[in-house]
Amino acid sequence: QVQLAESGGGLVQAGGSRRLSCAASGRTIANYNMGWFRQAPGKEREVVAAISWSGFNTYIADSVKGRFTISRDNAKNTVYLQMNNLKPEDTAVYYCHAGGRLSSSSYVPSLGYWGQGTQVTVSS
Repeated sequence: QVQLAESGGGLVQAGGSRRLSCAASGRTIANYNMGWFRQAPGKEREVVAAISWSGFNTYIADSVKGRFTISRDNAKNTVYLQMNNLKPEDTAVYYCHAGGRLSSSSYVPSLGYWGQGTQVTVSS
């Protein structure tokens, strides 16, 4: 079993930055592709970014391309989401996922593990 714990959320002004962390416990995530998702009120959960187990391949959704980056530190069993130039429409609960299928154009959380989420609120 893998337990995922997101942190780093909070209130930030538009144009600001925030770094989310997803710390894993229970077992290593070094062999897992990892993804970040978000869900705004009244909307479906959507993938924001994903990274391969090696860290060599990433996927970034068009809606955040150029503003968000994903990285991982397997030695720390942690994945990060760096969010820059935040906009009010980025307001959502952000979730971490382990074990999805990654391609150049998508990340599918078919099975695997979810964190409990962290709220990010961007004020205008």
